[in-house]
Amino acid sequence: MRKLDRDVLLARLTTAADRRWPGAQVCGLRRFPGGVSSLTYATKLVRPGQSDMQVVVKVAPVGLEPVKNRDVLRQARVIRLLGGQDGIRVPGVLLEDHGAPPLFVMELVAGDSYEPLLDVTEDPPAPDVVDTRARSAARMLARMQNITPAQLGVGDEPVTSIQEELDRWARLFSTVDDDICPGHAELHARLTATRPDPVEPTLLHGDYRLANMLFDGSELTAIIDWEIWSTGDPRSDLAWLLMHTDPAHYFRHRRGPRDLAAGSGMPPAHVLLDEYLSLRPGHVPDLGWFLASCHYKTASTIAVFVKRNRRLADPDPLITVGGESLRAVIVRGHEIMDAVEAGRDWLS
Repeated sequence: MRKLDRDVLLARLTTAADRRWPGAQVCGLRRFPGGVSSLTYATKLVRPGQSDMQVVVKVAPVGLEPVKNRDVLRQARVIRLLGGQDGIRVPGVLLEDHGAPPLFVMELVAGDSYEPLLDVTEDPPAPDVVDTRARSAARMLARMQNITPAQLGVGDEPVTSIQEELDRWARLFSTVDDDICPGHAELHARLTATRPDPVEPTLLHGDYRLANMLFDGSELTAIIDWEIWSTGDPRSDLAWLLMHTDPAHYFRHRRGPRDLAAGSGMPPAHVLLDEYLSLRPGHVPDLGWFLASCHYKTASTIAVFVKRNRRLADPDPLITVGGESLRAVIVRGHEIMDAVEAGRDWLS
């Protein structure tokens, strides 16, 4: 990936801002850490006669075709559409530029992101705050899924089938050495053999969990990171959220007492399911199967990270530790399938 020229980027941003607000300027760029599919910056938008505004800039990688998860304008589209729905919290999209590479600008929403059972931070939220956040996330998911793709304006999107999702993660596994995650093929075969019937598709975030949301204290202020959104089976996003109430994977051998305390506030899966059903009532068939498939997806994703990490002269210790958890992830997937097939409570 070629390096982005910041001066050129600033000039493009100022030109785009001036078209909407004559005389507007964009001042400075601060790179946000992380990000693989796009580059993310914070900057200040100065508009004549209005207060200055802190904004976020998402830019497609230089030199790579802006498709799939790199298609930042596709991300902007769904964020803009969701922003027009009552009760759905997303950042406001302010500007778009279709140049090379494409980019868009959105408001910088107040709040912090934190995954209660995985992350480490100097100032983690209190357990009761984590509890409120998780319940809010479950209800927000129900609100989004109550909006049909046609109502939202994405009814023209192809629907990703359950088998296509499974095959996607299988393809990832096919690129890694066998010793990285033994036993994954058996779980894939088991999932394929018991694939449930589809239900009406909804919008899917693709990585719906607390770390991809912003919270101001207990209040959910925005759902972020829409790189892999699609339309598909709503149980996928629900199961992904439920999986993070008791993840089998980890990236640290130890977390400090304050992070452990924060994690203790994470409600169990059945509580979040009840919160979800309070706004989207009805039976959710085969949800255990989807929870098992989420563990397969998790294992495939981490396995690819481990493969890449092995090639580095200075491997990331978090990824190394994550690789150590892969066996447990696959075992958990099988345990859930055992419970489903035996008619036992897979939530316990």
